[in-house]
Amino acid sequence: METGIVLCNFGEPATPDRETVLDYLTRIFFDNADLEDAESEAAARDRSRELAERRLPSIMAEYEEIGGSPLQDQAVAQADALAERLDSRGHDVTVRHAMQFTEPLIPDVAAELAEDGVEEVVALPIYPLCGPSTTVSSIDALESAVEELDGYDPEFASVTGWHRVPAYNRLRADGIAAYTEEADVDLQDPDTAFIFSAHGTPTKYLEAGSRYDEYVEEHAAAVARLLELDDYHIGYQNHANRGIEWTAPETEEVVENLGDEADRVVVEPMSFMHEQSETLAELDVDLAEDAADVGLDLYRVPIPHDDPRFADLLADLLEPFCAGFDPAYYQLRQCECRPEPGTYCLNAGMRTETR
Repeated sequence: METGIVLCNFGEPATPDRETVLDYLTRIFFDNADLEDAESEAAARDRSRELAERRLPSIMAEYEEIGGSPLQDQAVAQADALAERLDSRGHDVTVRHAMQFTEPLIPDVAAELAEDGVEEVVALPIYPLCGPSTTVSSIDALESAVEELDGYDPEFASVTGWHRVPAYNRLRADGIAAYTEEADVDLQDPDTAFIFSAHGTPTKYLEAGSRYDEYVEEHAAAVARLLELDDYHIGYQNHANRGIEWTAPETEEVVENLGDEADRVVVEPMSFMHEQSETLAELDVDLAEDAADVGLDLYRVPIPHDDPRFADLLADLLEPFCAGFDPAYYQLRQCECRPEPGTYCLNAGMRTETR
């Protein structure tokens, strides 16, 4: 059976082109249109365009400052590395990357898989922490795109939550340790504060049953223990633009409150496996300025997007599908965040009390 692996990503414009960025933002707002009540699809599209135009000036400034996002190139490199790993293990599979909001768009990749005669499609979103508007939405989009293709009916499977993979926690902890050693920052120094900065999410999703905040808390706790770090903070990078409530506290608020407690702050962008505007602009520029305003030096941990262990980690997750054995053997269970047949994760049935 010809198997196609699709690494799903958010996507970001590689160049600060106004129309490209505007279309990108419009797609994002429309994908989350259910956060508001719209009378029709047309009304939702109009509202999405309105919100995109409102957000455009500030995000254009970010992309111009960082020269466009490197996410696309890093996603390509990750897909190539995974293809090489699977090939070295004897698995003859097709590996593609697909973006939710920039090219190559998910529907276009689905059409390519159909044209290539792929008989089994396996989606693996490159989001470390499973969320409804990222992990679940990208899988939904791919499965819908496949189903809409006439005469194409492959087997479909997906993997959602994978932040509990031991190798992943070690990879992140090692990255933090290596960076702070190179920067000559002592994590045990009482004048050094540490923040896990997670991408925010509307609380409406949490109220509807998403466990994203729990995943944030348990992953932070695990990595902190690997680092023998007793004290740390969690902050959220929110993008409030609809007048709705988002996760708290915000990362900048955490930094502002640390001014009298520390001399420096180390920030780990725990929600990301690519460098992008949320790291290069929101943290390296905006948050660094917030830190300086309260007398803190900010040290931002780089994303380990090119760590060679990451390709092995992904290959391990996908091996049951490539080799044709039961995913449960690798502790992959029916996902509860996306309770559709063929959707697996490492989080199901393992709720922990972290609050």
